[in-house]
Amino acid sequence: MFNFCSLYSGSTGNCLFVETNETKILIDAGVSQKKIETALASFNVTFNDIDAILITHEHSDHVKNVGSISKKYNIPVYCNIETLNNMPAQKEKISDDNQNIFKENKKFKIQDLEIVPFNIPHDAANPCGFNIFHDNKKISIATDIGHMDNTLISKLKDSSFLLLEANYDPDILKYSRYPFQLKQRILSPIGHLSNETSGKTITELRIKYGLKNAMLGHLSKENNFPELALKTVTNELENNNVSLKDISINVASRDFPSKLIKIQ
Repeated sequence: MFNFCSLYSGSTGNCLFVETNETKILIDAGVSQKKIETALASFNVTFNDIDAILITHEHSDHVKNVGSISKKYNIPVYCNIETLNNMPAQKEKISDDNQNIFKENKKFKIQDLEIVPFNIPHDAANPCGFNIFHDNKKISIATDIGHMDNTLISKLKDSSFLLLEANYDPDILKYSRYPFQLKQRILSPIGHLSNETSGKTITELRIKYGLKNAMLGHLSKENNFPELALKTVTNELENNNVSLKDISINVASRDFPSKLIKIQ
C-alpha cells in the first residue's frame, strides 16, 4: 500500500498525507488542528497514528499549527535548519527530541519510506519539495515555486504521482485587488507557479518520462479557479498531442480532502 491525500492545499493553508502499511506522515500543517483531525478521520486515521510531519518551508500557510500538534501528540518534525530557525513560534513548542534536521538532496528514512528533499525557488529561508519513495514508486511534492528549470524537472521525472503548484492565472492576477508589490512577488522567479507553466511542466513530464497521475495544488483563492487551472493544463497537454486518456489530472481543494489516491 502506498497512498496519498491532499487534506488541504491552497494559499489559505496546506496539509498533505502519505501512508503505507507501516507508516503515516503529514507534509506541512498550515491549517487548524481540528480541520486536520476531521480530514484524517474521514479515512479512519488519528493524530496518534502519525509518525512524522515534514515541513517544506516556514510560511504560516504551511506551519501554522505544526508546533502545537507536535507538542500535543509527541510527533517528530523533519525540516532543514534554516526553516526551523525561521519559525521560532513553532520551534519553541517542538521538543528537542522531536526536532529532526535534514539536508537537501540527502536521503533519509522514516520507517519504510525513503525521502529526498530538494531545493525549490521561493522567497523563504531554504524551501524544499520532496521525493517520497516506497516499493519502487515515487511521489513528488512541489509547490511554492517561482519558476521551473531543468534541475527541478530532474527531481520530478519518473514520478508515479506528482502534486504540482498551479497558483495563479496571470490575467486574473493583473486585475486583482492585490497591491502592486505583492503581484510582483508572485510573478517573481522566487514567487509562485502559473497555470500555464504548470501545464508545460506536466506536458514535458508526460511526453519525456511517462507521467500518468498529477494533481494541481496550492491554488490562489484570489487569482485562480479550479476549473480554469484544470482547463489551462489540459489544453496544454492536448495542444501537444497528449491524450487525456493517458494521464489523470485532478485539482486539490483548499476546503476539503481529495480522494485517497493509490500510487501504482
